[in-house]
Amino acid sequence: MRILYFMLWSTLRYSLRVFYRRIKVIGSPFSLFRRTIYVGNHPASFMDPLAVASLRYPSVFFMTRADVFTPMAKPFLWACQMLPIHRQHDGGDTRKKNTKSFDQAAQVLKYNRSLLIFGEGFTDDVFIRRLKPVKKGAAKIGFEALEKLNWNKNIYVAAVGSNYAKPNQMRSDLLIYTSEEFLLNDYREMYEENPNKAITTVTRRVEQMMRDQITHIEDKTLSEFHEQMMMLTRRGMNADSFDKSIPLERRWRYSQRLAAWLNEQNLEEDEKLSNLKEDIAGYFKLIKRMRIEDQYVYWKQTNPAGSRMKELMMMIVLFPFAILGLIHCGPWYFLVKTWVEKSFRRKVFWGSVKLVAGKILMGLVNLPVIWLFYYFVYESWWLAIAYYFAIGMFGLAAYMWFRNLKYFKTKGAINKAKMDAFIKKRQELVERLSETLPTTL
Repeated sequence: MRILYFMLWSTLRYSLRVFYRRIKVIGSPFSLFRRTIYVGNHPASFMDPLAVASLRYPSVFFMTRADVFTPMAKPFLWACQMLPIHRQHDGGDTRKKNTKSFDQAAQVLKYNRSLLIFGEGFTDDVFIRRLKPVKKGAAKIGFEALEKLNWNKNIYVAAVGSNYAKPNQMRSDLLIYTSEEFLLNDYREMYEENPNKAITTVTRRVEQMMRDQITHIEDKTLSEFHEQMMMLTRRGMNADSFDKSIPLERRWRYSQRLAAWLNEQNLEEDEKLSNLKEDIAGYFKLIKRMRIEDQYVYWKQTNPAGSRMKELMMMIVLFPFAILGLIHCGPWYFLVKTWVEKSFRRKVFWGSVKLVAGKILMGLVNLPVIWLFYYFVYESWWLAIAYYFAIGMFGLAAYMWFRNLKYFKTKGAINKAKMDAFIKKRQELVERLSETLPTTL
């Protein structure tokens, strides 16, 4: 494990657990070294390798798009255990260009290291819970590595599913699910007889395994309907409208089963479901036009008195820590936020780049705090270092204080608004949903 990779691997866990409210990792082997090709989905661009590599145990080398390997970036990317791979839609003779990369990948696998490949090859600009067609790169790399190793080593393949409530939203949720492995060597006879058939067969198997690890909407035009149903039932992976008492894995399973059920429906023939979809869409359009979110309609429905004591108490408790967070993190947070949103046109990069850039910048500028604490607060290096590492939590306290202030003000406005019609409409839609959806969900 290269030193920079280790530093990122060990520290990003802390940063990600500040960024995401709930994180659950299922099926990750408790081992740093394995000879496995992990094939992951790619819903959140740069956030995917950060999360998959740092929250799971096997040390991995990333197969990364070759166009980012500029002369200046190459040493840094090498230190992060990244290998370049040329994609077909980038143009040119990708097979010839990838010869060196495939040789490097074979060496990685030879010495009991694993590879992480994002099988879809690209990320949608708008987050959709689905799996795009999986490329054949992982199978090709695996078989070519076995040939270079004379089939003397076992190489395994597994699927990794990254399931976000909302990838770029701070304090949302993340679940990472890793499948069982299968032995690629079992396809030796097929590969030696017909390489293309073996590569296609393995790719299709991996694609199905990946679908099993995520929520997959077959028709992406139904993605919004799926999300709206999760919000109304409050049982799925929506980032804002959900029942906090439901464990994250159960919410993900519900999201997955709901998508599977929806994939089997034919809205053109099912008039009842089609009408329900239109009415739900109309409800969400209406509350959006009125600048109201569904979570607040539900809050008012279940809290007719409109009590905001929870938000008030949270602001009181968090206040001293939020002040420290503003001092240590506030200026740098706004600096990073401004730079990222001006520099990256695709919003899908914003969350991950803010996370990494903020972590590095805030970590560096606050280093003198260790000495300042020791000489001016209390003469204990252990306490000074502990205070330094608590700065991330102070920053989180500041974020949570302002978020609770937003909730407090919004709920105050909701209390003044006439909500009866919205509540009645929501109740009606929930009842129709409960009659329509199977009880097995």
